[in-house]
Amino acid sequence: MPRIEHKPLYGGWDYAAYAAIPYDGKRHEILDGDQLANPTPNLYHQELSRHIKFQLYTQIELQELGVVINAPVDVQLSERNIVQPDLVVITKQRRHIMTPIKVKGIPDLLVEILSPLNPDHDLVTKRRVYEAHQVPEYWIVYPEEHRVLQLILVDGRYNEQEFTDAITMSVEPNATVDLTKVW
Repeated sequence: MPRIEHKPLYGGWDYAAYAAIPYDGKRHEILDGDQLANPTPNLYHQELSRHIKFQLYTQIELQELGVVINAPVDVQLSERNIVQPDLVVITKQRRHIMTPIKVKGIPDLLVEILSPLNPDHDLVTKRRVYEAHQVPEYWIVYPEEHRVLQLILVDGRYNEQEFTDAITMSVEPNATVDLTKVW
């Protein structure tokens, strides 16, 4: 059966169009209907992601309190917002948002590690999208500065706090990451 090309108009990208993107080694996302592509992360980025994931994994997954998923994973926040965060935490109570091929719904925690090539993507664009979709908690990791910005949803807006030694999830199971073991 021939493949049907789905070429959306500018700003008209949806999950069907996203799913039809052929593999090219980049991380594709749809934000507010616009398609964006980022190169694969560098090795230091991957190392930090692994160190954070390991700590969350031991406190969440091994205790059967939820799951910790690393990129690449599709998180469909809405029909026109599909992201690939570096790490996704879904508590046991919210496992229903996991499908065999993607996360469809709002996870408990999203973690992004800043890219030196495009920090505004995570700091501005994704922050706005995550806040609009009411993602309860969002961590932005600054690899070079060895710090994490924690954004917690309060009354529909993100309150932020910065950490350099340890950071604890604001939602159950309140897992803590020792940042001195991340860098």
